[in-house]
Amino acid sequence: MPQHRRTPLLLLALAGGIAASLLTGCAEWRERVCQAGQDPVLAVNDSGGDCVPEGEEPAPGWARHPRGKVPVYLDDEWDRYWSDKTLDAKGRIVPQPRPR
Repeated sequence: MPQHRRTPLLLLALAGGIAASLLTGCAEWRERVCQAGQDPVLAVNDSGGDCVPEGEEPAPGWARHPRGKVPVYLDDEWDRYWSDKTLDAKGRIVPQPRPR
């Protein structure tokens, strides 16, 4: 087959492959709560969250999530769980305070 006939077929195949990957594997992409190398933390006795570098202790007024209850992706099971809960100063899970 002459070169000029193969080029459109190659481009068509490439475009099809890209479209297929967008409709399958990339559809599973989810946004992470924190960037790589960071861990999520909770505001103690308050609403809100933040991220701290892995291995670094959170600032006063912030706490790490209890083991096994750490959100990884936005809207995952634990992100939804913590949407109306937080930790108190003793590390107990409590309802978030109501907005004033």
